[in-house]
Amino acid sequence: MAEETKASGQNQQKQGDFVKGDFSTILVGVGALIDSAIEPVSKMLVMTLDSLAVVAKQVLDGVNSTLGGKK
Repeated sequence: MAEETKASGQNQQKQGDFVKGDFSTILVGVGALIDSAIEPVSKMLVMTLDSLAVVAKQVLDGVNSTLGGKK
């Protein structure tokens, strides 16, 4: 009887380790998916912000020259 209980406990522990391993694999996969989805969006955001900075500088330079400022 004690042997059956001990064997049953070992089987449950092995199944628990197996589930934890699968869960961590799923988390890594989901993380990789999210990363691959966010990376192109972040690159587009950086390019957009760079373009906006250039446009804002041109607008400010235009306003400055219109108001008679020196470059």
